[in-house]
Amino acid sequence: MPTDDGPDLRHHGDAEVRDDGGSLVDLAVNVRADTPPAWLREHIAGSLGGLAAYPDGRAARAAVAARHGLPVERVLLTAGAAEAFVLLARALKVRRPVVVHPQFTEPEAALRDAGHTVDRVLLREEDGFRLDPAAVPEDADLVVIGNPTNPTSVLHPADAIASLARPGRVLVVDEAFMDAVPGERESLAGRTDVPGLVVLRSLTKTWGLAGLRIGYVLAAPESVEELERAQPLWPVSTPALAAAEACVGPRAVAEAAHAAHRVAADRAHLLAGLARFAPAGLRVAGPAEGPFLLVRLPHASVVRRRLRDLGYAVRRGDTFPGLGEEWLRLAVRDRATVDGFLRALEQALHG
Repeated sequence: MPTDDGPDLRHHGDAEVRDDGGSLVDLAVNVRADTPPAWLREHIAGSLGGLAAYPDGRAARAAVAARHGLPVERVLLTAGAAEAFVLLARALKVRRPVVVHPQFTEPEAALRDAGHTVDRVLLREEDGFRLDPAAVPEDADLVVIGNPTNPTSVLHPADAIASLARPGRVLVVDEAFMDAVPGERESLAGRTDVPGLVVLRSLTKTWGLAGLRIGYVLAAPESVEELERAQPLWPVSTPALAAAEACVGPRAVAEAAHAAHRVAADRAHLLAGLARFAPAGLRVAGPAEGPFLLVRLPHASVVRRRLRDLGYAVRRGDTFPGLGEEWLRLAVRDRATVDGFLRALEQALHG
């Protein structure tokens, strides 16, 4: 969905590996590799015997609430975080929504589809794409920001984001990748003292459940009720509810924490490998804290096509407002995959 003032907001990383990209090594999609784990697949499969009954989300909702130390009235289960953006766009009566970019484009697309005129706050490369709260218009009554932000991999301080809260303003924080940050530092998920706060979480990234569609909203009870009224009946399937309950349990939380440290180590390995391409003009936005990196390099669109020919898919950056054709997003992968990618990148840069 190209807008009248820029990029295609409906282009996402999966487009790089659909159709003829199915045989490529995938560094375009930010879903953790080798997921879902066997124990989770088995748990989801075990729920299939209950498909004749309508979905009952009470147990999963209670499990999510317990995970974050919140009452169940502050939890809404959704068909992925993407559904939550649509609910917010349709349910909220706002006059001046503002989206902080570069970031995941679906929030703005959903707002536009719902008839809203959307203002953008563009964070600057020279500032490390870090949030300047003063750049957000004072009269904005809806502000959307990602943390850590896709695609910049910037982790904004929780206090800086919380400072955006105002009476009469809804503050939406997309924490889809927060469980990939060791210790989930800078998360606002358990906070009840920030007025108008709405936190979105996804279970599809860390657990490899993009095809199942499961996420949730954490917000004040009155906000949850408002969003729930905009949902269709039974919006989350029984297998997705089973996955949600399992993915917020103690075993899964511990496994995700371990995976977050592994991702950090793999990211450091990728960063070290990319450093040798600095003479070719490659720069990494940072410091990176997510399971992906944003890189800038000359002729990136040409390099991306050469990488495809060499068997690797990466995410183009020019569909993100505030970026251009010289940007690429790279998902963090294991060391063996990264080493192969670095060899291919060297060929692509000098081919």
